[in-house]
Amino acid sequence: MSGSNSSSSSGRSMLRTLILVLATTLIGVNSVGATPATQSSWTSALSQVYETTDRLPLPNLGNIVAHDPNIVQHDGNYYLFKGGHHVPIFKSDNLNGPWEKIGTVLDQNSIIDVGNRSRPWAPTTIYRDGMFYCYYTLSTHGKRNSAIGVATTNKLDGSPWNDHGAVIRTGKGPGSDIHPFSETNAIDASFIMDQNSNKSYLNYGSFWHGIWQLPLADDLLSIESPENPDAVQLTFIPNQKIRPQEGSWMSYHDGYYYVWFSQGKCCKFGESEHDFPARGREYNIRVGRSRDIRGPFKDKDGESLVEGGGTIVYASNHGIVYAPGGLGVLAGNDSSRDILYYHYLNTSIGFKDGDAHLGWNWLTYEDGWPEVTTDSAGAIFGIPSWLYLSILLCFWLYI
Repeated sequence: MSGSNSSSSSGRSMLRTLILVLATTLIGVNSVGATPATQSSWTSALSQVYETTDRLPLPNLGNIVAHDPNIVQHDGNYYLFKGGHHVPIFKSDNLNGPWEKIGTVLDQNSIIDVGNRSRPWAPTTIYRDGMFYCYYTLSTHGKRNSAIGVATTNKLDGSPWNDHGAVIRTGKGPGSDIHPFSETNAIDASFIMDQNSNKSYLNYGSFWHGIWQLPLADDLLSIESPENPDAVQLTFIPNQKIRPQEGSWMSYHDGYYYVWFSQGKCCKFGESEHDFPARGREYNIRVGRSRDIRGPFKDKDGESLVEGGGTIVYASNHGIVYAPGGLGVLAGNDSSRDILYYHYLNTSIGFKDGDAHLGWNWLTYEDGWPEVTTDSAGAIFGIPSWLYLSILLCFWLYI
């Protein structure tokens, strides 16, 4: 009898321990990133330039240094591409890492003679019909002499990529005198496919005349009708000399196409409070939507994106997260929500470009408008993790 009681007591103890482990895990999932900001010689000055509200959730930690990250989900793994020497590629089975470097897109400098050919920016990789296409940027900060190139491979295992050269050029080079390339900046490419026609489009652009969209040729290696491109402007800030919009992304959800972009000062914040813009002028993530892939796009207040509109979805928060941007969206499915990922600066680490880290959040949609959350809220049999947590703790108290 005493042996039975001992066995029963041991079983309950093990069950209570297991429940505590599960509950702790759920708490951790919803509180990652809550690192207290450390003091510096100019913390008081910074409090005037970054938002300290807790209205927005903290990011889930990607645990990798990355500026303008791009993530592809394929065969049960995540593949992260980022700007850097020959465009490095990392692999993980979890967005929280750990990440393993598996190679680079380019095995030598880009064949495009523009900018820093050894360190392309802002890659975007897509998978179509058994082939991976990586669109990358070559430019110099603050210059319009830029190009978007493309490289391909059929495997993400460290195999060589084929560099096909430039898709579009601005500033100098073939085709750069044709509108809209004659006044835009060929950086920050992203890709979208029409849900009905399967037609593919390239989005690009920055400070110079906003963000634009072009139809791609069927081979995805060039634009359609390069002598007379069917270009559509997606975003613009009128009546201002400086128009800090870039890093576009386009996603699709429940009948709407969403144009995402980063607005504000992205980088080169330096080590002095004098290098920081006024509050709200740093990078933040904005969005507009349309039923048509070609627009027009409007924000939540009905303002056109080409008239300066754009609903803020994520921005500096808690005094910890600063200047989030360089974003992408991973599409969900019936059992998992869409995911917004981005780079951000953690005020407890530093503000240099090399301090940018990967962060991510689940997306929920209210009346068709995306909002960020730390909770998967539906990824586990459609039941939010807070409800699981409540059930587990009640069961723990009962036993």
